[in-house]
Amino acid sequence: MDETKNPWTKISRAAVYENQWIRVDHHEVLSPAGNPTIYGTVHIKSYATGVVPIDEAGNVILVGQYRFPLDAYSWEIPEGGGARDVPVLETVQRELREECGVVARNWLEILGVDLSNSVTDERATTFLAWDLSEAPAQPDDTEQLQIARVPFWEAVARVKRGEIRDSISVASLLRVALMALQDELPPEVAKLIAV
Repeated sequence: MDETKNPWTKISRAAVYENQWIRVDHHEVLSPAGNPTIYGTVHIKSYATGVVPIDEAGNVILVGQYRFPLDAYSWEIPEGGGARDVPVLETVQRELREECGVVARNWLEILGVDLSNSVTDERATTFLAWDLSEAPAQPDDTEQLQIARVPFWEAVARVKRGEIRDSISVASLLRVALMALQDELPPEVAKLIAV
């Protein structure tokens, strides 16, 4: 199979809803089998970022907030979106400062992930951050946040128990855990979260 060839034939696209964050499109298409059908997609206008911040005690900083689309409370790593013309590292640094009142001296990109790729084009880039210090928090007026510092391996256990379900958080926490188990972490971080 040629992985570079798109088996879908696009006939038309119409934007059916748009705001400053998303655009919902209705597509008339031919399926890979050649049958006429429709496909709905959501274009995300920003890119997503996340960070696994590890403090001097080996804790990860988690953010709790009520998520409107799920109608449920969610514990997550600090994350957010940024304009596509702003460097991703700059965006994630801003999110960590705004949500948690923390800045980090050291950053390492750890993961790129496609989110809900059956209906959206949203992509995320996540980072590991350490050597943290306090800064003024500036949450958005749409955010009512709780901050918790949790031992790193307890956060991983929460993922395993299904208590942390956010996809960026799950993927990023498990990525750091795998890096730890494969001796791929920066030595300073490896010491902080040693098993």
